[in-house]
Amino acid sequence: MSLINEQTRGVFTLFKKEVLRFWRVAFQTIASPVITALLYLLIFSHVLEGRVQIYDDVPYTAFLIPGLIMMSLLQNAFANSSSSLVQSKVMGNIVFILLTPLTYLQFFLAFLAAAILRGLVVGLSIYLVALFFVDMPVVHLSWVMTFAFLGSALLGTFGIIAGIWSDRFDQMAAFQNFVIVPLTFLSGVFYSIHSLPPVWQAISKFNPFFYMIDGFRYGFFGKGDISPWVSFAVVSTFLALLVVLSLKMLKSGYKLRG
Repeated sequence: MSLINEQTRGVFTLFKKEVLRFWRVAFQTIASPVITALLYLLIFSHVLEGRVQIYDDVPYTAFLIPGLIMMSLLQNAFANSSSSLVQSKVMGNIVFILLTPLTYLQFFLAFLAAAILRGLVVGLSIYLVALFFVDMPVVHLSWVMTFAFLGSALLGTFGIIAGIWSDRFDQMAAFQNFVIVPLTFLSGVFYSIHSLPPVWQAISKFNPFFYMIDGFRYGFFGKGDISPWVSFAVVSTFLALLVVLSLKMLKSGYKLRG
């Protein structure tokens, strides 16, 4: 029993360290993405409100908000785990974490939980700010919570993989700039894929970010481009694959141990 308590305390301590790491610079890690999402909202709603109608009874501004929430949630969950690992590797203090009696699974859970928390805090903050601009119904709260958790877990896991693989900050930034940002912008944040030509609709369905955003949006309006169960299956599958890959990298000590 004492061994279990010690292990639990170790996981919580590492988790607390990761939370404090982003919370101490909350203006950069929390307020900044909220302001960015608010600017997107103000610009696109001003330009396209009344000109674009996705669903018959949903204003474009309301349609836009779930996409912005999920986009920011995903990007910040990824940034939290990836930047922490790369920073520890560059500064050389990753060794102090590896010397602890924590297993690779506990290491993974602590980093992932912190990434999920940051993603959810950013997403919730954007939602609360958006309420000042438009009423946001939540038709299926369970789907909203499910896809928010799965999305932040998936990108948090991907961030761990990117952080392990990267040796420098510019390598980590390449994941953000050439993978995360393009996939989020091309996933239906600002539009419905049904507004695209058939070829691009088919291509969009190969983008896992599309399923996260569409399922999340379904939770608000009860409407989406595809069934939320299909989105749930796709996102869960991608998450399981990334978790397996991440755990294998951690277990082997790939790029973590000399």
